[in-house]
Amino acid sequence: MPAAIVIFTRLPEAGKAKTRMIPALGPEGAADLQRRMTRLVVARVSAYCSGTGGRLVVACEGGSPAAMQEWLGPGPLYVSQRGVTLGDRLLHAARAELDRGAEKVILIGADCPRLCAEHLRRAEYALEDTDLVFGPADDGGYYLMGMKRVIPSLFIDIPWGSGTVLARSLERAGEAGLSPFLIETLPDVDDPDDLADAVVALEAAAKVSVIVATLNEAKNLGRLLPLLRRGGISEIIVSDGGSGDGTLAIASSHGARIVSADRGRASQMNAGASLASGEYLLFLHADTDPPEGFASLIREELDRPGIVAGAFGFHLREPVCCAGLIESLVSLRCRILRLPYGDQGLFMRRDLFLTLGGYPEHPILEDLILVRRLRNLGRVVITREKARTSSRRWREGGVVATFLRHSAILLAYHAGVSPERIAVSIISRDNKCRGRDIYCPER
Repeated sequence: MPAAIVIFTRLPEAGKAKTRMIPALGPEGAADLQRRMTRLVVARVSAYCSGTGGRLVVACEGGSPAAMQEWLGPGPLYVSQRGVTLGDRLLHAARAELDRGAEKVILIGADCPRLCAEHLRRAEYALEDTDLVFGPADDGGYYLMGMKRVIPSLFIDIPWGSGTVLARSLERAGEAGLSPFLIETLPDVDDPDDLADAVVALEAAAKVSVIVATLNEAKNLGRLLPLLRRGGISEIIVSDGGSGDGTLAIASSHGARIVSADRGRASQMNAGASLASGEYLLFLHADTDPPEGFASLIREELDRPGIVAGAFGFHLREPVCCAGLIESLVSLRCRILRLPYGDQGLFMRRDLFLTLGGYPEHPILEDLILVRRLRNLGRVVITREKARTSSRRWREGGVVATFLRHSAILLAYHAGVSPERIAVSIISRDNKCRGRDIYCPER
């Protein structure tokens, strides 16, 4: 059974949040630090729970559950912290989640911006074989505690706020006959001395990695890569399926990281994502230009609890017959079904993408299948801001013929025909695809 994960935090009010940081940052700056760290931790844990089916609980202080939900949005269960000491509050939260039916409970704070899904995953796996796990903090405390049953002595007469919290807790565990499992030691953020590492961690957490799958896309890359650089993207990964034109030379000249992969959009995007270091992933077609300010837009959308993925609105870049009708039909599909396609740019958190195993390795419809899986985990958002994508598919194949062709593919898939069989039986393997069509099996 997946764990219930409880995040302890408080409403970031000036003068009340991160008070030990006030001499260095001032009341507003300390509250803003609390705000940024809490949003980051809640978003990361929300994405992790979406992938595992776990329950996310936000235990708040300094504000009502309703006020916290108004700030952070729907998704988690919001509860008030109960108890006088920190030990009382931890004990009450652990007991409450076990009483709700959780078989494992993980308690964390919101002041460790280096905490990520891998730490939660290690803690949860450790609880399969032991009753107690700690994530040590480098100041002598701990940023994470996981358990399968309540051990009251772990919460009573502990010198909270001192450098001996973990040592005393381990002593108490030993007295109870337990051998706790310790995961990686991380820094938490309590004092001005911790600020430098916090800034580095928060900046790293804002990084967007863009993955572009290519096959003979020299012309489009020459337009796209400068746009991405102007958008503040520091990591562009071009995953190439064997281009014979100048694709690789252009990618290299713009500082993109190049990876060679088996031809096929799914395998190419998975190969690119495996090298990405960003918190957020944006998968782009080489002929799709993201909207202005797209990096900030991605962070803003994915930082909202309950949002598991997103895509941009759809706009055809070049004139083509019935362009308005095509865009309206795509907009209708996205509004009703929340089912964007890859030519709109798909974005999600890296941890969730890896938890899901990436794109399914099918010759076609890999984007549709992934988005349908994501919809089962949470909300897929479509932004008002639009990506500008090439109309070449519609122009070269004909509007009516292309629409009918795509409809036939989707009808076959929904009727239970496998993507592999569709690729063989419906899509012509002649040179009409030319390695460009979104549904081309050669891609």
